Amino acid sequence: MYFTSPSKGKMDFEEMMADIIRYIKGLPTSAYKIIIGSDSMVKNDTCFITAIVVHRLGKGARYYYHKKIQRKIKSLRQKIFYETALSLEVGGLVHKYFADFGFDDLDDLNVEIHIDVSVHGDTKNLIREVVGMVTGSGFRAKIKPEAYGASTVADKHTK
Repeated sequence: MYFTSPSKGKMDFEEMMADIIRYIKGLPTSAYKIIIGSDSMVKNDTCFITAIVVHRLGKGARYYYHKKIQRKIKSLRQKIFYETALSLEVGGLVHKYFADFGFDDLDDLNVEIHIDVSVHGDTKNLIREVVGMVTGSGFRAKIKPEAYGASTVADKHTK
């Protein structure tokens, strides 16, 4: 699985995680939030973007994104569930990497999954289900307008 850093270019998962670890170790006294979110755009096919944002609270952030092209998905429900599943897949990989690297208390890293749903609009009926998927997997869930990892960062690269 490959990710793109806007400043460093294409890198595989291991390279990206090593870069994240270096970033965190560069200022270890700071508080961090790891945000994972997905968004998609439907045209002739469906372009899914999953973003990983490493937010150094009060001191900036950096992000990486993975692009996946799938057949055209017409169902909004299917698209939202697939976006959530992609975020959970990457979240599980990130969680495992941090655990293997020796981060014993992953709560200290504030890992959040940002879901592209809102109490307003067509996705409001999906909130309970997708939030349940995320919290049932052990992650914190954020929805719009707090889900900027999906609705802003990932969305930027779906175009």
